[in-house]
Amino acid sequence: MIDDRLQAIINFIPQTARVADIGTDHGYWAIELARKNIFVIAGDKNFAPCIAAKKNIASAGLSIEVRQGDGLKILRAGEVDTVCIAGMGGSLICEILSNSPDILETVDKIILQPMNATDKILSWIEANDFFVADINLAEVGGIIYEIICASKNISDVKKIFTKENSPLLKKFLEQRLNKFLRIQSEMLKSSTATQSEKFLQVQEEINLLKIKINRQSSD
Repeated sequence: MIDDRLQAIINFIPQTARVADIGTDHGYWAIELARKNIFVIAGDKNFAPCIAAKKNIASAGLSIEVRQGDGLKILRAGEVDTVCIAGMGGSLICEILSNSPDILETVDKIILQPMNATDKILSWIEANDFFVADINLAEVGGIIYEIICASKNISDVKKIFTKENSPLLKKFLEQRLNKFLRIQSEMLKSSTATQSEKFLQVQEEINLLKIKINRQSSD
């Protein structure tokens, strides 16, 4: 049984896609794709998750290739047209993508669910010949996640991202505001920190989030 976060990722994947599930862990998401008759290769850097994924795939009566290796290096150019990376830090995701430019040359779409550093993900997309096509939100265990779909085809870009009309948007903005308020509170303890460029950025983000939340409240 997959959660709303993984379902939101699946919603970005067309039936005809050839998908790489990078960081497959127990393979549950790859299994769900295969059940929908979507081609998928599952990969993980570590031995234990690969063994767990193989066992779960066998128990589900499915045939999915599981490869152990570092990021996209498990792939050959042209094997897949869609790469999905979920549940990792934003910096690590950017590193994985940057380490395999030959694979990304033959990929049309990347679907990413970072645990943090979303801004780094968006900057990477902008700098690497992809466009942010859509962003959605999903909630699991009280935490709201952003799911980013990026495409090489500018015609895939939605005029209004799905998250902008999500019932989770206000709660997501409030959670993000609380995070930056905590950062601000810690920085206020240091005169050096309050004089830094980062402190100004935190202040700007807080002000922007308050404006967005007020706008949501008035709608």
